[in-house]
Amino acid sequence: MNLKENTRRWLPKVRQMALSLPMALLAAMVLVGINETGHMRSQDAVEQMTHGQSTRSAVNTLLQSMLDAETGQRGYLLTGNETYLEPYDKAVATVQTNLDRLRNQFMDSPDDMQEFALLSRQISRKLAEMELSLRLRRQGNEDAWKFILHTDVGKEHMEAIRKHALELIARSDQRVEFGKQQIEQSLMLSRIGIATVTAIGLLAFYMYLRQAQALQTVNHREQTLLERERDRLEGLVRDRTATLSELANHLQEVREEERGHLARELHDELGALLTAAKLDVARLKSKIDATAPDIAERLKHLTETLNSGIALKRRIIEDLRPSSLSNLGLTAAIEILTREYAERAGIEVETSLEAVKLPDATQLTVYRMVQEALTNIGKYAQARKVLVSVHSYPTHVAVQVRDDGVGFDPSSVRPTSHGLAGMRHRVEAAGGRLSLTSRPGDGTLLSAVLPLQRTSGEVPKIEAPSA
Repeated sequence: MNLKENTRRWLPKVRQMALSLPMALLAAMVLVGINETGHMRSQDAVEQMTHGQSTRSAVNTLLQSMLDAETGQRGYLLTGNETYLEPYDKAVATVQTNLDRLRNQFMDSPDDMQEFALLSRQISRKLAEMELSLRLRRQGNEDAWKFILHTDVGKEHMEAIRKHALELIARSDQRVEFGKQQIEQSLMLSRIGIATVTAIGLLAFYMYLRQAQALQTVNHREQTLLERERDRLEGLVRDRTATLSELANHLQEVREEERGHLARELHDELGALLTAAKLDVARLKSKIDATAPDIAERLKHLTETLNSGIALKRRIIEDLRPSSLSNLGLTAAIEILTREYAERAGIEVETSLEAVKLPDATQLTVYRMVQEALTNIGKYAQARKVLVSVHSYPTHVAVQVRDDGVGFDPSSVRPTSHGLAGMRHRVEAAGGRLSLTSRPGDGTLLSAVLPLQRTSGEVPKIEAPSA
C-alpha cells in the first residue's frame, strides 16, 4: 500500500478528530503563539528602526565629511594656505571610516549594497577629482586646477553623491516607518488574540484530552509512511546516481581508449608517411643538382616543412596520450607539459613537483587536470605567471595550479561549460576532491586532493606508442 492510498484511508478519521479538536490547549497555544509572534515582530521592528537610524546617521556623517573635505580643498585652492589641508585630510579619513561602516551595515541587503556601491563609486570619483586639483595646485599648474575648479565636474559628483545618499536615507526611513507599523500591528494582534483565546480556552480543553491519543496514533502512522516513501526515493536517487556515475566513468574510459587508438594510428600511419617523404627528399638531394639556388632553397624549405610536420605529429600524439607519462612518470611528464606550454604560450610557468606514488589511472587524472587547467589559462586568464605544484603527504597528494590572471566569479560559470565539470568528475572518480577559488582581478587557484590508495573505480591504464 503506497502513501497515497494510506493517506486516503486515514483522511476521514483525521477530519473527524479535527471537528472535536481540543480547544483548551489549542487556545492556550494560540495565545502563547500570538504573544511570541508579537514579541518577535516587535524585536524585528526595533532592530529595523535601530538599523535605519544608524544608517541615516552614518550617511549624514558621510555627507558632512564630504562637504568638509570639499570646503578644505577649495579653501586651499583659493588661498594656498596649508592650514586648510588639515580639515581636508581629517575629512577624507572620516569618509573612508564611514564607508567601511556603511558597507558592514549593508552586507545583508543586496539592494542597499548596490545603491551603496554607486555611492561609493561617486565618492571615489569626487575624492580623485579633489586630489587631482590639490596636486595641480601644489605643482603650480594654475591653469589646470582653475579649469577643474570652474567646471561642473565637482558639482555633478556632489549632486550624484547627494542623490545616492538621499536614496539610502529614504530606504532607512522606510525601514523605520515599517518598524513602527509592525509594532502597532503586533500590539493590536495581541489584544485581539488575548480576548478571543481567553473566551474559548477552558471550553475546549476537555475535548482535546479525548482525542489527543487518537490523533497521535494517526500522526505516527503518517510519519511512518512518509519515512518509508522518503527511504524509497532516496534509494532510487542513489541507484540513478550510481548508474550515471558508472556511465560517465565508462565514457571516460572509452574516450581515453579512442585517444590511445588515434595516437597509435597517427604514430604508425602518418609517421610512416612523413618518414618516407623525408627519405625521398634525401634521395632527391643526391640525384639532382642542388647547387642551383632555387633548387637548394626549395629542398631546404621542403625539409623544414617535413620536420615541422613530424614535430606537429609528435605534439598531437603527446596531447592525445602522453608517452612521457607512461615512460618517465608523472613528475617528468608534468615538467615536459609545463615547459612546452610556456614556450608555446609565452607565459612564465614555475613548478614545484614532488615524486608521488599513485596508480596509473590517478596519474593520468592529475596529468589531464593540469593539461586542462593550462589550456583554460591560455584561453581566458590573460595571465603572466603560472605556478604548478604537486606535493605528497602521508595520506594524500595535493595538486594546485595557480595563475595571476584576470580571475572570474565561479558562480557565473555557464552550465554549458563542461571543462570544469569534466575535471571535477575525473578527480572524484579517482576518490579525490576538486576545489576552485577565484575572484575577478585576483587570479585563479585550482586545487585537487587525491588519496594515495584506491580500492575501486580506477580507470585502466591505456598504453600509447612513443612518438
